[in-house]
Amino acid sequence: MASAQRTAKGVWDRFSASDPGLLRLMAGLRTVGAILLALAVLALIGTPVTQLVAGAIAAMVATFAIQEKEVRGQAVTLALGLPVALAAIALGALLNSRVIAGDLFFVLLIFAAVYSRRFGDRGTALGLIGFQIYFVSLFVSAPVSAIPGLWLTLTVAFACSAFVRFAVVPETPERTLRRLREAFRARLAQLVAHQIDLLEADADDVDKVLDDLRRSTARLHEAALMIQGRLAEGTRDASAAALLQRRVADAEIAAERLGVLLLNARSAERVDTLTLHLPQSAAPLPPRARLADDAGSALRRDLRALHLLVVRLVPDDRGTALPYVRNRLLGYREEQGLPQGSPAIQDCFRAVGEAARAILGLRLAVDGARDEEYDSPEAARSREEFEAEEISIAGEAADADEEEPAGLRRPTTRAAVQVAVGSALAIVGGEFLSTQRWYWAVLTCWVVFLNTASTGEILVKGYRRLLGTVLGVVAGVALAGAVGNHTWLAFALVLLCVFGMFFTAPLSYALMSFFVTAMLGLLYTLLNTYSLDVLVLRVEETALGAACGIIAAVLILPVRTSHRTDEELGTVLARLRDVVSAAVAQLSGGPPVDLVDLARDLDTALDGLRSSTKPLTHPIAPLRARRQTARYVMALLETCAYHARSLAATAELVPSSKSVAADARLAIAGQRITHNIDLIAAHVRAEETTGAIESGASIASMLDSGRHEVLRTGSVAFRVLRHLQRLDEGIVGLARPLGVPLEKRAEHRP
Repeated sequence: MASAQRTAKGVWDRFSASDPGLLRLMAGLRTVGAILLALAVLALIGTPVTQLVAGAIAAMVATFAIQEKEVRGQAVTLALGLPVALAAIALGALLNSRVIAGDLFFVLLIFAAVYSRRFGDRGTALGLIGFQIYFVSLFVSAPVSAIPGLWLTLTVAFACSAFVRFAVVPETPERTLRRLREAFRARLAQLVAHQIDLLEADADDVDKVLDDLRRSTARLHEAALMIQGRLAEGTRDASAAALLQRRVADAEIAAERLGVLLLNARSAERVDTLTLHLPQSAAPLPPRARLADDAGSALRRDLRALHLLVVRLVPDDRGTALPYVRNRLLGYREEQGLPQGSPAIQDCFRAVGEAARAILGLRLAVDGARDEEYDSPEAARSREEFEAEEISIAGEAADADEEEPAGLRRPTTRAAVQVAVGSALAIVGGEFLSTQRWYWAVLTCWVVFLNTASTGEILVKGYRRLLGTVLGVVAGVALAGAVGNHTWLAFALVLLCVFGMFFTAPLSYALMSFFVTAMLGLLYTLLNTYSLDVLVLRVEETALGAACGIIAAVLILPVRTSHRTDEELGTVLARLRDVVSAAVAQLSGGPPVDLVDLARDLDTALDGLRSSTKPLTHPIAPLRARRQTARYVMALLETCAYHARSLAATAELVPSSKSVAADARLAIAGQRITHNIDLIAAHVRAEETTGAIESGASIASMLDSGRHEVLRTGSVAFRVLRHLQRLDEGIVGLARPLGVPLEKRAEHRP
């Protein structure tokens, strides 16, 4: 029985890790449930098949268009969406026979729908509902006489969507955050498991295990970012949000640091953190043989114990064994019971102790971990440190208002103009291909502009949509032939396609387009308009719409991918400088600041840069050298961000910890690093600069005041210096691919 429970928990952990917060699963279930309920209600009142199709699509739109996190906001937007939908379906029916007037109104509607994105989630949802419902009227060729019936159909569809959203598959910010925490725990367990594999792998398997380690590290960071995005709505107040954010960041940093040190212990030379962020980079050669001495065996045992602590990191998991295991691992922080071994091995044990402390902090933040009676002195001291940190957490800092571009420089206005022009081209071209189904070209043009900000992103998205459409046509032919005249079987397959569409949308746009096109083949079968020519026309209209979108993006107010990435890169550098300067200032004895929010802003900016560089790193990108450079720059920035987050986490301990003391000499190191970041940022902004990147003497040698103090390897001061040194090297390394001049220095110390 216990074995079966462990197996079931392991399977659930893998699924939870693959779908953080179960967001994709809930989106699919909610949409399918709304469609199913709408079809059942409409069938009971004798609705014809054409209106059944319209009701199914309306229920789908009413469900997926609402993206607000607060339940009250969702209800308000859904209530406002119904009159928008009623007006759109009526105008679509009235203008269906008036070609020129209908086309002009469609273009204006598209402009308004895209422009409304500037008003946040509600504006985006209402614009999407208006566009999609108008499209439904074109799809079912709604006549004026059918308007009353269609109004009833839409009302039922929206009511069913509301019932499923708020009663059948309810979703609250607190529940979503709780599931995201569970996904973070599951991904943390996977990362520790891959770290164990790294320690046990043969020399020939190190590179493969390193790929798994790199992937699981990135997935853990992704889960941490998702938690950050839900903290404001999912916690009771700003203090609770800041506390949870800090504990999640501590766990992420401790796990990543442990991976670097384990890789260093397996390698014959010192490992740079860049190895964990640069895709397909090989481990430093030659790797050492599998650690087989007593220290290696003890390290493998303690990693398994750490994995157990993570797996059992749930509120209902009580017992005396876990606290004793935790207490033993925490002792490594204080050098207690530290096994004999090389300095690299001992660093790993210390990192295990820090990871155990981070897990304890995460459990305290989540459920209080009421097992103090089993605490060792080290565990009690860790609890006291956490309590002191919790008291020192200040109120939420006010966000600085950034000046928003105006006029055509505003992203929503520019995108609205581009989509309107592209749609006008798609309407003209689509009419030449088909006077009845020209709207597919318009839909494609509309979709390729959603969630894109540069020409390169639009090009990649158009390519993916065309690929998914071609594959979906093949599936649509097969499904339509299998369904025949079985109406309800066709609806059942439509529901499967809808679920697949929403479950795969965040993972693969091509896969989502595949399910959309397969679903359309089934809908055409229901409308008795299916033929192979229709699906081939769908491919042609899709290619035309993608081409029109790309033409509009290139010729009308274009935003080049390089310009977009430069803007995002400048933002990342500014956020990196903020974190480093504030952390160094606090480590140097300056006043405490909210470093958690600064680190969060850095992660958000880095995520934006990562999205903007996807067109450059995509396999279809023609410039291979540019693709490699983009990957290298991203890896360097992620490495620098890791060390900056680590500095910030250490600096946060200064006001409340007895073991971490400020050192005024660190300000010297911070000056060189921030100077180099400023020069690179100015170069990215194409500003005139006269200086050069400073390099040369190591950070440790810069801080030597003549006392020749020997820093203990596991001390906090040593760790701070190591992060500063790696950060300094990363910034200097970043200057080379970006073409920033380097200052020549004769002296260089390792």
